[in-house]
Amino acid sequence: MLDTNTDGVDQRVSTGELPSWQRIDERVTEAYERNVADEGGRVADYIPELAAVDPSQFGICVADVGGGLHSAGDADVEFTIQSVSKAFVYALVCAEFGHDEVGRLVGVNNTGLAFNSVMAIELNDGHPMNPMVNAGAIATTALMPGATLAEKWENVRTGLSEFAGRQLTMDGDVYRSESETNTRNEAIAKLLKSYGRVTGDSTGLVDIYTRQCSLRVTAQDLAIMGATLADGGVNPVTKQRVVSPIVCRDTLAVLATSGLYERSGEWMFEIGLPGKSGVSGGIVTVAPGKGALGAFSPRLDSAGNSVRGQKATAALSRSLGLNIFASDSEGDRHDV
Repeated sequence: MLDTNTDGVDQRVSTGELPSWQRIDERVTEAYERNVADEGGRVADYIPELAAVDPSQFGICVADVGGGLHSAGDADVEFTIQSVSKAFVYALVCAEFGHDEVGRLVGVNNTGLAFNSVMAIELNDGHPMNPMVNAGAIATTALMPGATLAEKWENVRTGLSEFAGRQLTMDGDVYRSESETNTRNEAIAKLLKSYGRVTGDSTGLVDIYTRQCSLRVTAQDLAIMGATLADGGVNPVTKQRVVSPIVCRDTLAVLATSGLYERSGEWMFEIGLPGKSGVSGGIVTVAPGKGALGAFSPRLDSAGNSVRGQKATAALSRSLGLNIFASDSEGDRHDV
């Protein structure tokens, strides 16, 4: 099971607002200091550029729906968004095609298998099953509007930039490194095409997906992107509407069931929030109506999820009263 032991961490339950600004700052600092010395896990080594990253980096940020930012550690250090991008591209595609059509084309059920499983496609008659595994993410990216591959890519970059509230740029070194080791994703795309799940240039679609994963973000960016989903689609910093409340609801529901791959059940049991991880060490976790947490630490567990990021998120979920399944009777509630 996921090790999220937070004994000694002040725990509270709240189904209303976040605690005070000072209390959030204190809890973010505590979560950082409690986990910064943890050296468990190892960096992703199947992508050469990711293998070369500094494993000591660790940053946390909480963004509330009012636009407040609470950070500790390396929250402003850039890294590549990787699979965390899947959540936000899915939201953009849902905004374009709607609930029913995207559900039909991509699906919403957990495969129970690894994120890059080919077997899951074959076992389900070519259906990608959900947008958080690679097959579903490639199928989702293929649905992005654009008459050409270049237009599709620019719509991906622009859309994710609107979620972050700033212009995101691609890390060329990581992009090239991933492109050289992309054989499995190219095979997945060809298999999807053979089942009629994607059309057109499957290699070109994988290239867009690789570029998407190579966009540079920070833990603060992830927190703001998540807080946009938490606030019904309005970026809490720019105040710009990015997607509709219905799109946010659908995206968070998919994250709740599939965001942490085969560990998604453990994640919801221990942390109780929709979330998404990436192999660069980023994690975004969303507390609907309240805000979001962005975390970054490159050392990963065997499922490809940040070790320190998970532990810090678990501590903050408890100490800030974020778990969506938790409640108290009125007489037992703590002061905020």
